[in-house]
Order: sequence, then structure tokens, then C-alpha cells
Amino acid sequence: MSFALWLTGLSGCGKSAIARELAALLHGRGVDAALLESDVMRTQLTPFARYDARERDFFYAALLELGAFSVQRGVPVVFDATANRRAYRDAARARIPSFAEVFVDTPLEICAARDPKGLYRAAREGKSSTLPGLQAAYEPPLAPEIVLRGDRGTPREAAESIAAFLAARHWMR
Repeated sequence: MSFALWLTGLSGCGKSAIARELAALLHGRGVDAALLESDVMRTQLTPFARYDARERDFFYAALLELGAFSVQRGVPVVFDATANRRAYRDAARARIPSFAEVFVDTPLEICAARDPKGLYRAAREGKSSTLPGLQAAYEPPLAPEIVLRGDRGTPREAAESIAAFLAARHWMR
């Protein structure tokens, strides 16, 4: 069975670390999921990213098309993308029958302290004006299937929680 999971949360919340652990865990259980990482996909879809609202609308619509295309062909998908507006994730939920939203809830202060990509530093220095959660709105999910705390436990433990959810839904063994 194919499915789609959308890991959402602020930059630095732990989405990518969890997504990588989840992909490895799924692979070990014979599930070859496509990992659609926004950082990687942006280099192809919007190589000169401005991160404005219009470009985000285009990017998330294109990302959804790729994910829906994969799921329709039997390939499970893990989206690793902030998707700062609920509408982006809601569109995926409406389009993909076996869909779940995973909210990696991590306090802004912790995300900013981690700052793995230097985005919060750039925002503080005035080099960015569109960082979700700081300079642009981030709309957390209203009813995610899974809520993980990115400041507690390990990415592996979080991935195991997601795998348990998938098994309970009979989306994988």
C-alpha cells in the first residue's frame, strides 16, 4: 500500500533528521519510500528561490504533484517540507487518500539555537525577510495525525513512533 506522510514544523525543528531516520527504517522493513526533501527539491523546481508567497505557492503545488504522482503509482512518499501555510498540507490531504500529517513541534527558541542552515542568523542580520515562524507566518496543523516533540527524544525514536502509526493504520507491516 502506498501512503504519504508530511513532516512539517519550523526550520531547525528536526524534520530532516526524523525523515532520514524514517526513510532508513522503512527501507529496512522493505518499504522503499520516496523522500521529497524541500531543500533538495527547491534546487530543481525553484533554483533561484526568493521564498515569497507566489513562489511558495508554485513550489508546494509542484511538490504535491510529484508526491501524488508517486503515491498513485504505488510509491510511498515522505514529504520533508515546512509548508508554512496549512493550505499546502490540506491540499495534499485532499488529493492523497492515505495521507497523514506529522507535526514536529519544537519551540522557536530551540529551532533558532540549532539554526543548522543559518536561516535564523540571516534573519537577525536582515539578510532574510521571509523565514516562517519569525518573519513569515507558520500555521501549525489543527489536527495532525502525529505530534512529535523535536526537543525530546532522538530522531530514531520519532521515526519508530511514525512506523508504529503506519503499522496501526495497516499502511505497512
